[in-house]
Amino acid sequence: MMFRFFQDRVEAGHSLAKALSAYAGKGDALILALPRGGVPVAEAVAKSLSLPMDVWLVRKLGVPGHEELAMGAVSMGGICHVDRNIVASLDIPDILVQETITSERAELERRNKLYRHNKPAPSLAEKTVIVVDDGLATGSTMHAAVLSLREAHARRIVVAVPVGSAYACDLLKDIADEVVCAHMPEPFFGVGQWYKDFSQVSDDEVLEILNPPQKVRA
Repeated sequence: MMFRFFQDRVEAGHSLAKALSAYAGKGDALILALPRGGVPVAEAVAKSLSLPMDVWLVRKLGVPGHEELAMGAVSMGGICHVDRNIVASLDIPDILVQETITSERAELERRNKLYRHNKPAPSLAEKTVIVVDDGLATGSTMHAAVLSLREAHARRIVVAVPVGSAYACDLLKDIADEVVCAHMPEPFFGVGQWYKDFSQVSDDEVLEILNPPQKVRA
């Protein structure tokens, strides 16, 4: 049966969890979500597989004037990945590249303060890390995430998405230990085309997932 679309990110997470069933309940496994869109997907995966969840902060470096097109990404640990082929082909001045990097690093710091209260990154030594996003188009953001996870000494890195382009998945296989993509439909023009509801995830939604209200005992 041909894949059409997910209703929303939660449904996508349940679909992805089925593809990751081998990791259910693994004591050394940890789900890391890429905010903001990856957080509701990761929550559904974490609940389905009974695994702990945290966030790994990464920001796409959008091409100035065409921000939907990624020319790289920055992430926790000071990692900066710039696709020099895209920069050269579009003749983007280095000063604009550096301004974009500075701006996105500031947003990274804001999110770490908001989401994680400036806590240090989780210890990943000897961990199997399953890094989750809502989809892969160019893969630049995930590429930066994987590189930074390597620097954080994760034992095994699994890239996991509900939907992605074959191009991006193939590139990530070169740097990740495993790439799990529930659906790779063609032609692939963008992640949003495969969701019925692809509305932007707000900071408040992320905070509600990361810090659920405590149940009061009677």
